[in-house]
Amino acid sequence: MNLISNPLLITALMLAVSNLFMTFAWYGHLKNFASSPWYVAALASWGIALFEYLIQVPANRIGYTQLSLGQLKILQEVITLTIFVPFAVMYMNQPLKLDYLWAGLCLMGAVYFIFRT
Repeated sequence: MNLISNPLLITALMLAVSNLFMTFAWYGHLKNFASSPWYVAALASWGIALFEYLIQVPANRIGYTQLSLGQLKILQEVITLTIFVPFAVMYMNQPLKLDYLWAGLCLMGAVYFIFRT
């Protein structure tokens, strides 16, 4: 099977891109719009989130052809942590903490249990 036609790969890549947009929508305003009123940040975040939904909805539809709902959700959570940690450290200048490793290990347990059947 060609990798580009693999629904699981397409789903994971699309969810990673959508999650990058969503991470900026949810947390980027804390840095970029810190001095703006909350409603300005909310409108900017909504504009970013629109692009996220345009990628995330088809990604979930593609993924649901081969994954269960639970598997799709756990995949999204793993992608979320994978995107969030570099974002927090590199963009938001937050310290890298061991807690991210522990959270990742817990998610690996979730991956094991949800994908073992």
